[in-house]
Amino acid sequence: MSRITVRHAVLGVFVAFVALFLILPTLIIIPISFNDSSTLGVFRDGWTAQWYQNLVTDPSWGRAALTSLQVAIGTTILSTVLGTAAAMGIQRLPERGRLIVLGILLSPLIIPPVIIGIGLYVLYLRWYLDGTLPGLIAAHTILSVPFVVVTVSASLSQVDPVFERAAASLGASPWVRFRRVLLPLMAPGVFGGALFAFVSSWDEVVISIFVTNASTRTLPVLMWSQVRTQVTPTLAAIGVLLTVLSLIALVTTRRLTKGQR
Repeated sequence: MSRITVRHAVLGVFVAFVALFLILPTLIIIPISFNDSSTLGVFRDGWTAQWYQNLVTDPSWGRAALTSLQVAIGTTILSTVLGTAAAMGIQRLPERGRLIVLGILLSPLIIPPVIIGIGLYVLYLRWYLDGTLPGLIAAHTILSVPFVVVTVSASLSQVDPVFERAAASLGASPWVRFRRVLLPLMAPGVFGGALFAFVSSWDEVVISIFVTNASTRTLPVLMWSQVRTQVTPTLAAIGVLLTVLSLIALVTTRRLTKGQR
């Protein structure tokens, strides 16, 4: 019994150390965002909310946030529709074909974003989509669809096919079966995928650098530009807000998918 206790204690300490190692770089931006020093990373005795006020008073941050919100909403809608349809189609394929199609749909998670960004940049120059909101939404959708496919597929795998067959035997059309039977059962996966799509679009920076211009800069692109020119605690303030948004989405997704287990 003592050996098991010691083993568990050592394992707990190790897990705590790893968690601290992963979380500490994120938590350190909180005191930095309230630091009175105008230089990022240089601490003074005073505390201020000036850097959060800059996010409200500087119009460039507001324009970038509005662009990011528009792109994220458009990406969420498009990714949810395409990802849900793809997940439903995959469930009806034979095992071998299912693996091939799933591998193609999940390939954006494996391919480096720089490669995708270069390819989209070349295509957008020919299609006159460079620096446009539709082009940016389409680019973000490429990265967001895999998240929707994974979450919706996980929900569909737990749905008993007998419900759909029962509805079909009662004369329900395919649309009615989807709307009244399948969609309510896989709703947590759909909402979870939509949240993942929103967050991935909101935080995306690599591909956005290739397909945006000065009038369509998103929030992460503006942050990247600020890092290259002037490093102020305003970046830490926006980082805190983005972290809070991601945590809210994570907790919401957790609550939505909790009932499926």
